[in-house]
Amino acid sequence: MGAQSPSVLIIGAGFGGLGTGIDLLRAGFDDVTILEKSDGIGGVWRENTYPNAACDVPSSLYSWSFAANPTWGHRYSRQPEILDYIETRAQEHGIVDRVRTGVEATSASYDEATARWTVETSDGERLECDVLVPALGQLSRPIIPDLPGVDTFHGPSFHSAQWDHDVDLTGKRVAVIGTGASAIQFVPGIVDDVASITVFQRSAPYVVPKPDRAYTSLHHKAFGSVPLTQRFGRQLTWVLSEQLNRTLITGSPLKKALELAWRAQLRLQVRDGSLRARLAPDYPLGCKRLLFSNQWYPALDRDHVDVVTAAVTGVSSDGVIDAAGEFHEADVIIYGTGFAATEFVAPLQVFGRDGLEIQETWTDGAHAHLGITAPGFPNLFLIYGPNTNLGGSSIIAMLESQSCYVVQAVRELADAGGSLEVRRDVADAYDEEMQSRLGESVWASCASWYRLEGGRITTNWPGLVAEYKQRTKKLVLGDFIRA
Repeated sequence: MGAQSPSVLIIGAGFGGLGTGIDLLRAGFDDVTILEKSDGIGGVWRENTYPNAACDVPSSLYSWSFAANPTWGHRYSRQPEILDYIETRAQEHGIVDRVRTGVEATSASYDEATARWTVETSDGERLECDVLVPALGQLSRPIIPDLPGVDTFHGPSFHSAQWDHDVDLTGKRVAVIGTGASAIQFVPGIVDDVASITVFQRSAPYVVPKPDRAYTSLHHKAFGSVPLTQRFGRQLTWVLSEQLNRTLITGSPLKKALELAWRAQLRLQVRDGSLRARLAPDYPLGCKRLLFSNQWYPALDRDHVDVVTAAVTGVSSDGVIDAAGEFHEADVIIYGTGFAATEFVAPLQVFGRDGLEIQETWTDGAHAHLGITAPGFPNLFLIYGPNTNLGGSSIIAMLESQSCYVVQAVRELADAGGSLEVRRDVADAYDEEMQSRLGESVWASCASWYRLEGGRITTNWPGLVAEYKQRTKKLVLGDFIRA
């Protein structure tokens, strides 16, 4: 590779992969290819089509900074509108033509002699590139628990991220396993159609009011003709979300306000005192994902809805069995059981220098310098990698910071050739800092999908978004080994 545009191969066409591709094109690097295993772009916003699917971050902030949308229908946009935004803006910025859909990358291997990566696909195709950018996301691999008898169930069953729209839920007895961010949206979305819902809750979430509203024609006119109005809204949301991040990390007066809002909503929306007791979390606010909804508690307070706190221990042909030995009849089972968030690049196998597989270096939990680059893996840059998730605010800001970093790396490689590999001492010092700070955060105070069984937190960033933006703003060449 000489002083010319390096070839960049991005894996994944969600917000992260597409945004990185767009930024590379805008910077003048046109040898960009994106592989996407699905038959279209959009990532989680293409896959998650369950009833009521929507974002819990205001769309003014949950959007690319370079591509404002003055026509959002609501403050918190719904899935179809977000997917349309991604598809439209990606087309406008010329990245769609660089996406190859229906192509699943299965492995990637680095050749030290040529300083190039070879990527193999499930169809046996081999592709070479100078720079590899896995952008597979943290919430892209649904988990269905391996319960005894799960294969014996006679009715339809599916994960919320793989919603089966051919199943008519009208008049059905539905078992919902899980009470996370998806369940609090789809349960209210189906509650009026079904005969009954049994919700199996392993751990009660904190659910606070969602200050949503529909935008009017006056909003749209102002956003379109005076873009400063929408930029002001974005900046205000940014400031408030940074305060939420601060609250979740260190605590602040806002935390008490959120607790009061949660308690008031629960008391006003749930009449049954015993149900309120079951819906009260037993951990500090913020330790698990804070959820926003105005419909969750009213849906659970319906006469044909039951909340079961005993763990699910098995499935039979016609229902679900809990740890108390109770049998719950069901015609349909819907799993709201989350994703393999801590496995990162899996199922992609990534082999770096000397054939070392990246998962072998992560036996104690995934880690990467700035969540982007790892020792032993030259010219590999992760998007939405370890310790870059947020408890509050918009992940788009983190993804854009990572994209900025990748563009700088590609520019350096275009100028000087060779490879960039982060120094091990730099990566180790960074990881030690992350775990030290995370160990003092609210996320260390309970078990959640943020943490591994040993307690290591591999998903979340322990600071404000502003700090991350500052730390990724300039590629520090001294952090790297040049070859």
